[in-house]
Amino acid sequence: DDAMTRSKEELHVAKESREAGRARLRKYITSETVTRSVPVNREEVVVEREPITEANRGAAMSGGDLTEEEHEVTLHEERAVAAKETVPVERVRLGTQTVQEEQSVSAEVREEHIDLDAGQEATTKRDRS
Repeated sequence: DDAMTRSKEELHVAKESREAGRARLRKYITSETVTRSVPVNREEVVVEREPITEANRGAAMSGGDLTEEEHEVTLHEERAVAAKETVPVERVRLGTQTVQEEQSVSAEVREEHIDLDAGQEATTKRDRS
């Protein structure tokens, strides 16, 4: 066979999937001091003195002669107390989304060529292919 085969390389582009990185959610705790003002009440002792008058003389004289006695009053006060409660605020999760972009791929391809090398005396007939 006197025929010659001419070949060339063609570039075929495909895609492959590979791991490109990782993402991680990490939860941590911070603290801050919160101050709230709360109005509170307290009782104080008040000593009330009243002069003896004709109107109250009977109540003042109802006791015996000189005696020792005690009177006591219980004082009350309010104080601020704090309680903490953990409440959910939001849910956070990781997901993925696919983003399409264009990438260019370049490669060198080779091709065979056939030339005719005929002497000067040879006549040639060229093929139209």
